Amino acid sequence: MGLKSAVKKQKDRKKFRWKSRKYKVRALDLYAKSDPLEVANQAKGIVLAKVQKEAKQPNSAMRKCCKVQLTKNGKQVTAFIPGNLGQKFINEHDEVMIERIGGKQGRSKGDIPGVRYKVIQVNDQPLHRLVKGKIEKGRR
Repeated sequence: MGLKSAVKKQKDRKKFRWKSRKYKVRALDLYAKSDPLEVANQAKGIVLAKVQKEAKQPNSAMRKCCKVQLTKNGKQVTAFIPGNLGQKFINEHDEVMIERIGGKQGRSKGDIPGVRYKVIQVNDQPLHRLVKGKIEKGRR
């Protein structure tokens, strides 16, 4: 431990931080580069198929989701369909609006593995109002 030993320690720390994947992703801003929504809050897309995802332990349920192809860049994402019987109001080739679910640090929320987005509108009508029965689904 001589003079200027702190400078070497700082240099080492700076060098070894790059071994951490978390640091590398944050420093190189990799999430924004691979983000399907391209840093926007919401995006429109076309429903390709309705799918069911199995919930993680200790829950045992089939969560209703749909595969959505975004119109802005053609990327495919899986989006959760909220609400009781919400999947009844979504058919293939419908135009939907999706947004982030809001899990920690951009990851999936709750017990749905790999699903980071949720449907908020179907054919320009709010899904939660369709589920409550306040409005009927619009014809396209």
